[in-house]
Amino acid sequence: MRPSSEKSGADLALIQLLPNALTITAICAGLSAIRFGVQGNYVLAVQLILLACVLDGLDGRLARLLRSSSPMGAELDSLADFLNFGVAPPLILYFWALQDMRSAAWISVLIYAVCCVVRLARFNVNDKAEAEKAKNGDAVGESGSFFTGIPSPAGALLVLLPMTASFAFHNRPIVPDWLICLHMVLIGFLMISRIPTWSFKTTKVSRRHVKYLLVGVAIFAAALATYAWTTLVALCVAYIGMVVWGLLRARKTTKTKRI
Repeated sequence: MRPSSEKSGADLALIQLLPNALTITAICAGLSAIRFGVQGNYVLAVQLILLACVLDGLDGRLARLLRSSSPMGAELDSLADFLNFGVAPPLILYFWALQDMRSAAWISVLIYAVCCVVRLARFNVNDKAEAEKAKNGDAVGESGSFFTGIPSPAGALLVLLPMTASFAFHNRPIVPDWLICLHMVLIGFLMISRIPTWSFKTTKVSRRHVKYLLVGVAIFAAALATYAWTTLVALCVAYIGMVVWGLLRARKTTKTKRI
């Protein structure tokens, strides 16, 4: 039997490093988005944030598929999420439309960033607690079906909604600066809220409905390729509707428990 020190120092297959490589690539995308935001290339900056969202959705699933999950990978992913979804989006918004407001706008940026890091810290704590419960054979509740609050990638897309809407329709700011600041703060608070938001990770589709799902995916891909910004705006609006539904559902559940 090999000593534990030898096991910990065993070589890794190159493919097992792919999830961490995707996370590093996402970090580079987030940093580059800030750079292009400073330079005024806002379309490319938002596109890089979208790329970071895609990579964030792939690295964890790929790590589980390859059985290469590790504590270091989890921490790296969390740090990448804070940079890509908690720092880069509000900075890009600030460079795009809020520099005239100066202090007030910067306070909004700070509030959003702090809410994001608190949301990620809470998620990490809950995730470790759920993993411990599962290890001990206890019930883990609905954490797999619902997030508590808006996840950080969704928060990044929603906070950039004023920009994507301007790209889709007028290619310039279409809402007042103060409203953008208020929107940024609201999204930040939604991330640390207790509102249950739907998670597609554990959603199952019956075999009868798979064909409709595939057709829907094809329609969405065609719309995204043809009308990228308009489709993204529609997706964000649909997600906001889902958040409102989650809020109403939570209130209804609370009232039922009181009765």
